[in-house]
Amino acid sequence: MEFDLDEDQRELRGLAADLLGREAAPQRLEAFETSGAAYDAAVWKALAQAGLLGVVVPAEQDGAGLGPVELTVLLREVGAHVAPVPAYAALALAALPIALAGTGEQKELLAGVAAGERILTGAYREPGPPGTVETTARGGRLTGTKTYVPYADEASHLLVPAREDDGTVRVYVVERSEAAVSPQPSATSEPLSLVALDGARGTPLGPDGWDVFRRSAVAGAVAVSSGVIEGALKLTTEYVRTREQFDRALAQFQAVTMQIGDVYIAKRALDVAVWAGAWRFATGADDTDEVLAIAAYTAAGQVVEALYTCQHLHGGIGLDVTYPLHRYFAWAKQAGHLLGGAEDQLDTLGALVAAQEVQ
Repeated sequence: MEFDLDEDQRELRGLAADLLGREAAPQRLEAFETSGAAYDAAVWKALAQAGLLGVVVPAEQDGAGLGPVELTVLLREVGAHVAPVPAYAALALAALPIALAGTGEQKELLAGVAAGERILTGAYREPGPPGTVETTARGGRLTGTKTYVPYADEASHLLVPAREDDGTVRVYVVERSEAAVSPQPSATSEPLSLVALDGARGTPLGPDGWDVFRRSAVAGAVAVSSGVIEGALKLTTEYVRTREQFDRALAQFQAVTMQIGDVYIAKRALDVAVWAGAWRFATGADDTDEVLAIAAYTAAGQVVEALYTCQHLHGGIGLDVTYPLHRYFAWAKQAGHLLGGAEDQLDTLGALVAAQEVQ
């Protein structure tokens, strides 16, 4: 069996890497960070013009109609270049769930996504462990609070999970004007919001919308984290290869070699789980949730620890916000927060395994 990306997926990866290498170069990122803008509109426009924002948008809405594996390819490159654009919010938290589980009318919202003219987002987290849904839905009206919602102010619509009277969780499409949005602290330049819903009107996705939404949210976050550790490892490897101490390159010291090896192991562990999870999500495998939980545990635990190691290997410069490494560290921490942390993911994995044993 062939476990590598196919030719089209490799071309997609190459296109995204080349474009972001130019448009999200470190000098461009420095200029953006002083602008005060929510996201880099020039990078967003370039992604749209290259057809990359339409990767999971159906062909009827001017997209490529691809799936979770191709979205993973794109989001890994966004993470590897720490590109400040709402790709995770618009595609993983909204476009893919709507494409897979939305009604015909809801899919019409995606037409503007491929062109970069419309931003959508989703409210995956609530106060409490990941997957908690205390928001209620009665008669199409939602009441509750969502947290860590990216680009809520910039979005035209939000996807909001809510629990109905019979205990079923449905995902509703809610117009931004129906929600009260207030800013929350963010580890990166990405805007995060607390979203309060008090009788907000919404229309539900199909019956499998919740499964699709939460899997897409986790698969997208770990894909970004996978790209982040890839970029951080590349930067750190180059640093220890060229930086000298006591007339020797840092890479020649055994302790340094062992530590950079630990970072590589964390990266490879996440990569394996990310691609396995994306493939299972795409094919509807029974163990999709378990594999994605393993990926989320690795992203929120080992990968965050590996970023601390990268900072340590850089010495004092690793803490300097004028040096590129700080972006990778911040992005890894933010992905870990969104996923709820390593301990919560272990709890999730344990519950999934226990449920399988009962069956």
